[in-house]
Amino acid sequence: MKQWIVVLMWFAFGALATVPAHAQTAKVQPTMTELWDAIARQHVRPGRIGEVSLNVVDYAAIAADPRWPTLLDLVAQASEPTEHGERLAFWINAYNIMAIKVVLGKYPVKSIKDVGGWFTQVWDIEAGVVGGKMRTLNEIEHEILRKMEEPRIHGAIVCASVSCPPIRAEAFVVGRLDEQLDDQMRVWLANDKVGLSIENDGAILRVSSIFKWFAEDFEKKDGSVRKFVEKYMTDDQRSALRPTANIAYMSYDWSLNDAKRSPAATK
Repeated sequence: MKQWIVVLMWFAFGALATVPAHAQTAKVQPTMTELWDAIARQHVRPGRIGEVSLNVVDYAAIAADPRWPTLLDLVAQASEPTEHGERLAFWINAYNIMAIKVVLGKYPVKSIKDVGGWFTQVWDIEAGVVGGKMRTLNEIEHEILRKMEEPRIHGAIVCASVSCPPIRAEAFVVGRLDEQLDDQMRVWLANDKVGLSIENDGAILRVSSIFKWFAEDFEKKDGSVRKFVEKYMTDDQRSALRPTANIAYMSYDWSLNDAKRSPAATK
């Protein structure tokens, strides 16, 4: 019996020796989604800018993170998924990554809008390569994401500003995409500074200006902005709102959602 054990061990060690050394120690390359998830979890955190509670981005830390250039390479080389849910998650993540990349291209800035020039707004400048093609933020939002007819994207893509929906401290993934999108809408609309507030004893429903700019997307889904947002209101908001309430819109704060502006976000 001992002789057979020795023989088997000899064969096992011999087989291992035939495997190249680099293959024995090679590490599996993370996917774009996995790497963005790790970076977002580390550098996106709760904070407060002025009167607004939000998730803030540590832009300086991301710029110094050695994983950031690798992530941009993965985004550039990625193959666009074909399945609807995977494609939706891919482009939401790509938008949020590209928005941060645009800011870092001119950082420090007070607003993402400062990145634009006299004749070209930031949304139309070349943001970066996604899936082998140079993209702009407008192209990703209007030509790709909005055409997928999922209005919840407006609560998920974040243009680096205080009045935006809160950037998520994780990547969007197909296995939990519906759950994540619904959660984004609820968290956003629960924030009475940038999402939704009930005013004048329930006579006014004030919502983010995003619901004015993209009203057709919400109307196409549920018939009206009000019907759409009611699905994601808190019970207190819903009970406080009068049936005859008029819709009004919040002013938009385009200043940067930078962790440096938020003492509450310091580690």
